[in-house]
Amino acid sequence: MHKFYSSPYVKFFILCALLINLTALTPQMEQKRTIYLIGDSTVRNGGEGNLQRGWGNFLEEFFDTTQVKVSNQAMAGRSTRTFIKEGRWEKVMESIQAGDYVIMQFGHNEGSVPDTTRAGYRGVLRGMGDDTKELTWPDGSKETVHTYGWYLEKFIKDAKSKGAIPIVASMIPRNKFQDNEVERANQDFGKWAKDAARRQGAFFIDLNSIVADQYDKWGPDVVKGLFERDHTHTNEAGARINAWSVTEGIRSLKECDLKNYLKKNKPTLFLIGDSTVKNGQGDGAGGLWGWGDFIAPYFDSEKIKVQNHALGGTSSRTFQTYGLWQRVMDKMEPGDYLIMQFGHNDSSPLDDEARARGTIKSAGLEAKNIYNPITKRQETVYSYGQYLRQMILAAKSKGVTPIVCSLIPRNNWENGKVLTAENDYALWAKQVAEDTETAFIDLNSIVAHQYDELGETHVRTNFFNETDHTHTILEGAKFNAELVVEAIKKLNENQLSSYLKD
Repeated sequence: MHKFYSSPYVKFFILCALLINLTALTPQMEQKRTIYLIGDSTVRNGGEGNLQRGWGNFLEEFFDTTQVKVSNQAMAGRSTRTFIKEGRWEKVMESIQAGDYVIMQFGHNEGSVPDTTRAGYRGVLRGMGDDTKELTWPDGSKETVHTYGWYLEKFIKDAKSKGAIPIVASMIPRNKFQDNEVERANQDFGKWAKDAARRQGAFFIDLNSIVADQYDKWGPDVVKGLFERDHTHTNEAGARINAWSVTEGIRSLKECDLKNYLKKNKPTLFLIGDSTVKNGQGDGAGGLWGWGDFIAPYFDSEKIKVQNHALGGTSSRTFQTYGLWQRVMDKMEPGDYLIMQFGHNDSSPLDDEARARGTIKSAGLEAKNIYNPITKRQETVYSYGQYLRQMILAAKSKGVTPIVCSLIPRNNWENGKVLTAENDYALWAKQVAEDTETAFIDLNSIVAHQYDELGETHVRTNFFNETDHTHTILEGAKFNAELVVEAIKKLNENQLSSYLKD
């Protein structure tokens, strides 16, 4: 037996088997996706310190380089025609992998009549379609010149054949003004670029219009400071502005995941909930405050923004049916955070004529069809847990990190202990968080423990007014905000704490 395993052939086969199993069991390390840029000098021009720079020289600064990298293959003086003829596109194609992106921007060098002279060697036929022109060069070689649209469509089709994602950008405008309006390309090269993208099902960024709109706002006196040597090539400041404009175009592309790799200036922490998170307008009217109004000072404002979108009187249900949740969803971006705390109003009736804001009392999947006397429509009402679940999953689908908080306890006491929601809404919030593998702060228990430590008399006197058993006054809201912050620090595997001040 020992001799069998000692055989070099057996050892070789065992090693192969182990490698195969290791490959099958170990997740393949995800490689960075590459953003290839092809174009002319307005995309890539000069080196550091050069007075003329292209926007592609600075595009990578706007991306998370741990996930993607930018390969700027643009070359000054090239047109769609010469970029292919010189073999540059073929070299790019050799490197492209499935899942990569190709951003193309041409048009500045295509305008001359195509021929074999120095003036026309890079010109193309105007427009779209299959029109061609046959050329014979002095060495006897033949060349078929196509339309501008044909070349762009070739780039698109070739990129797609490699599994890459093509994005067509119209050419940036030159520094040419007439009657204080910059010259645009929306009737020729910009229009044909859009048509090529549409015909081949590629993404399109109207970079010409995005930049031109900005130039028109600034006017010729300001814009000339971005062009130091001629009317086509920008300096570094102009190139950086145009790179930013490219990212704005990327952000506007629907169903294009490239936007997910863009750096954010800083993430946002969104707060949603009822009046215990934000009372009224958050201005202390009636002496009442929510804890969400005092969270922001604990965070480093240079690194993260805090927005309190809670609204008094809402439940987990009406925060959605009133359209408030959709407004928050529209604002959220990958990398943001969301803290939600509902429950105080969910115990209301499902269909009363006052507010009709209640939810089914559970964390399950129950649903009930009712007639809503407020909206005067039929409505399917779900459980408290299901409404939380809907918001959690929607947030995660946008790359946002949600955190569920159980509701703070009311100023209700029994035998010297504040009453908790450990058997209902706090429990259900915890169950939903566990079901969805979401961070959870048991604020109900945390606050209740502290209230008990301080005692009923102290809490009633300092944290609430005499007539309100739900809404905290200034000191109570500040006290609860501090407890939320302390709980954030203790969350496992959650980066939100890294934005807190030292």
